[in-house]
Amino acid sequence: MTTTSYTPAAASDQAMWGKVLALHAHVERRLTQALQRKHGIGLSEFRALECLVHAKAGELRMQELADKVGLGQSSVTRLVGRLFAAGFAFRDLCPGDKRGVYAVITDEGKERYADARGTYSEVLSAALNTAGATPELAGTVQALRSAH
Repeated sequence: MTTTSYTPAAASDQAMWGKVLALHAHVERRLTQALQRKHGIGLSEFRALECLVHAKAGELRMQELADKVGLGQSSVTRLVGRLFAAGFAFRDLCPGDKRGVYAVITDEGKERYADARGTYSEVLSAALNTAGATPELAGTVQALRSAH
């Protein structure tokens, strides 16, 4: 049995990752609340609509959408089901492979995305500003903002 030593670099990486996760949770909570309150959609729905808006012909294979949104196959199936029920997307079969299923954005989905995009941007910036003002996360926000 091999034991992995706990190095100072590993401890530093763990601390850094903890700050990234704390920042992520803070931002996601704010985005989720604002999108739900103002536009009646969740963060996953917004992200899926964003992926579909930017996809060629407004469609993606379900597995590709799952990968882009960071969900498993069953979760993305439920997500697309919610988009379908809201009139924001529909499912389509791949003409060359009947097993392939696509999620396709509707005009109503494009409109909802366009309406929510401004809220998303504003809340994202505000959440990062708020987190950046706290001693625990200021360095993390600053590092991320200067990384691009």
